[in-house]
Amino acid sequence: MSTTSPTGDFNPFGRELERYADCVVQAGVDTRAGDVLDIRTPVAHRVLAVALTEAAYRAGAQTVEVSYSEPRAQAARVRYGKKRDDLGALPPWSPARYRELQRPTAATLGTTGESDPGVFDGLPPDRVALELQRPAQENKQFIRAMLDGGVRWSGCAFPTPLWAAQVFPGVEPQRAQRRLARDLLEFCRMGKNDPPGHKGWTAHARALRRRGRALTKLAPTALRLRGPGTDLTVGLSPGTVWIGGGRELKYGHVTCPNIPTEEVFTSPKAGVAEGPFRCSMPLSFHGRMFEGIAGEFRGGRLVRLECKREADRKLLAAFLDSEPNARRLGEVALVDGSSRIGSSGRVYYNTLLDENAACHIAFGSGFGVAREPGKKGGINQAQLHIDVMIGTPDFEVTATLPSGKQRVLISDGEWRI
Repeated sequence: MSTTSPTGDFNPFGRELERYADCVVQAGVDTRAGDVLDIRTPVAHRVLAVALTEAAYRAGAQTVEVSYSEPRAQAARVRYGKKRDDLGALPPWSPARYRELQRPTAATLGTTGESDPGVFDGLPPDRVALELQRPAQENKQFIRAMLDGGVRWSGCAFPTPLWAAQVFPGVEPQRAQRRLARDLLEFCRMGKNDPPGHKGWTAHARALRRRGRALTKLAPTALRLRGPGTDLTVGLSPGTVWIGGGRELKYGHVTCPNIPTEEVFTSPKAGVAEGPFRCSMPLSFHGRMFEGIAGEFRGGRLVRLECKREADRKLLAAFLDSEPNARRLGEVALVDGSSRIGSSGRVYYNTLLDENAACHIAFGSGFGVAREPGKKGGINQAQLHIDVMIGTPDFEVTATLPSGKQRVLISDGEWRI
């Protein structure tokens, strides 16, 4: 098994890297002949960036552009920026770039995998929140297009040494990376017992889409989510659509925004949420780990927020207070015990994976694709979107149907439909 990529960097996927990249490029953003692909990735993910580029050209892409991000450059502006109004500001050519990414022949990919944690530690929470949230606020139209199905986008993960060490503490670095890579392949249905290529992934995504259609047909008007420290009721609007395993966009492409995924999700009715919640996993957000998150909703708004560390609570509150609607819910997602990620029994300290291990909710923006055409009411409007995991092995989800009857969707952590 080759452990060195063409760039000379360590390749934790070995020979399976090409297969993984093909799945992301083809099943993630449905790359076709003549497409332009935009790849946004940290420098530490260079091995994957090159593999994705090669996969895109194999699929017929016309142009691939790779943009490497540098978190320490952002931290420098927070630390030394003279004008508060400059924090998070985008260069003047950004609007043209984001308009082009909404064309039917364009797609964008992002990668995740912590490589430089703690770069914002010790910096003022309000300045950090402004630096990280302002780009989304300046790009409201593009963010809304992403959430409403007007942009082809997806994300995938790369096992960096620092991230692998979090998941497998005490294990030799490259061995830990290989173990994390094997887990990622397993979660993407490309494990040793799965079909060749990405046929396993395609079948899995199709099954999630069927479950989404079944929930849409039930048309529940409310959900009650119960677990340790959680007894949360959320409302659902008429015309609510449940989504799983990807979706068809307005130009006919079928994309899957997250690879891997195990969830079936929708956007609840904004302003209708009551009760307490307690997170069952830590939240990894912008290179920082938030533990012990809990809180309470009243009248659809988060009125109480707790974290294990007060500094974390202040920083998370600063994000949620950076825009008017961020303390309302934009997503509720259901995941049961059949999730390969959840079944691993591990915390992966990465939202892309951990949110697919358990039921979760998200503060902030909702999804336009979570409503039938012509029925867009009740979707929370925001740029911020923060997922927090609340599911547990004994979690229960009960739906209120239009008839007023109650229907158990999940009990003891397992689907009942």
